[in-house]
Parts: sequence; structure tokens; C-alpha cells
Amino acid sequence: MSLIAAQFGTWRGLVRLALSYAETGLGLAPSRRPDPDAVHRLVFVCHGNICRSAYADVLAREAGMAVCSFGLSTSTGNPANDTIVRIAARRGHDLSRHRATALADYAPREGDCLVAMEVRHLRKLAADERLNGLPRVLLGNYCRVPVPHLHDPYTLSPAYAATCMDRIEHAVVGLCRAFPNAVAAGSNRSDRPAAASDRASSTRSTLCAD
Repeated sequence: MSLIAAQFGTWRGLVRLALSYAETGLGLAPSRRPDPDAVHRLVFVCHGNICRSAYADVLAREAGMAVCSFGLSTSTGNPANDTIVRIAARRGHDLSRHRATALADYAPREGDCLVAMEVRHLRKLAADERLNGLPRVLLGNYCRVPVPHLHDPYTLSPAYAATCMDRIEHAVVGLCRAFPNAVAAGSNRSDRPAAASDRASSTRSTLCAD
């Protein structure tokens, strides 16, 4: 398998990552900066809510955070992707009960922060009259080395799915630390979910290392 396939999924994934650095660096990504003290729930967003946002949801929930997630183009009730479920299970995380939520079924509330995987997700959120007043950020920017584009692993190789999940794990650690008030009621919170940083460096994404 090529380095491109394992690290970026496809050539398109590499190109979109490169573009995302330019867009975020030049201020062209339509993010909306949150007040960390005012964020009380993390809302993970991706295309189908069965891979990236599903995994981030479970990790942050296990860390004691108040979370939910939805997909921009999905049907409520869809299960998590089989490949993601299998890899997550090997890492000690159970996605078997996850069910997707469609955009139309997401009920925003005060204190929500939308956490997207790609710049184009931010654009769709900014264009939605119901959601454009909420703060919105890119999950990958919370890696120690920012990765503004987390390419969709759906239908791609298990090797890339694992790479993407490594990056999500690192980013969720940073995200939990950035928003200390987004804690679930009654939670004994830990801001270090079992992350890629706790595994051997040989399995670690070079773009998202501690």
C-alpha cells in the first residue's frame, strides 16, 4: 500500500489537506471562534455520522464530556461503519450502539460548539440559518500539530481508517482540554481518553503526534 493511501486515504485527501492549511492560514475557513467558558456541549459533525464524528463522540463521551453528533447527509438510525466499529473495538471503544443523527433531527441548544472534520463542513454549517450563530471549529486543529482536514475513511482502506482514528484520538484530547466546561452532569472527567498517544509510536500518525 502506498504512503498516500495509508496516510491520506487518496490523492484527493492529500490535496484537500493541503488546501485546508491554506484556507485556515489565510482566514478563509468560515469558523466561528468560541468562548471556551461558554461551551457546555461538544457537537461532532461529519458527512454521515457513521465514521469520524461517531468515533469522536464515543471518545469524548468516555472522557466525561457532554457531547452529541450528527451528519450533514445521512439518515437517522444508521449504524456506525463496520470497519470503524472493528478498529474501535480493538482499541477498547464500543461503537456497536451508535446510531446516526440527521441534521434535521439535531436540536441545537445554548452552549453548543459545532466540531467539524472539514472546511467544507464549516461552510455548510455557516449557510444553515438554524445553526450559523453557533461557534464552529475544526476538530483536527486540536491536534498538537494541526490537521485541518480529516479525510473521510468511508470505503477506504483499514490502514487509512486507523490513521484517521489516530488523529481523531489526539484531537479529542486537545479538545477536551480546551473546553473545560463542556462536562457531562455527574461526570468524573478525564481529559485523556485512551488515545493514540498511549500506543506505540509505530502506530501513530506523523501529522498528529504528541
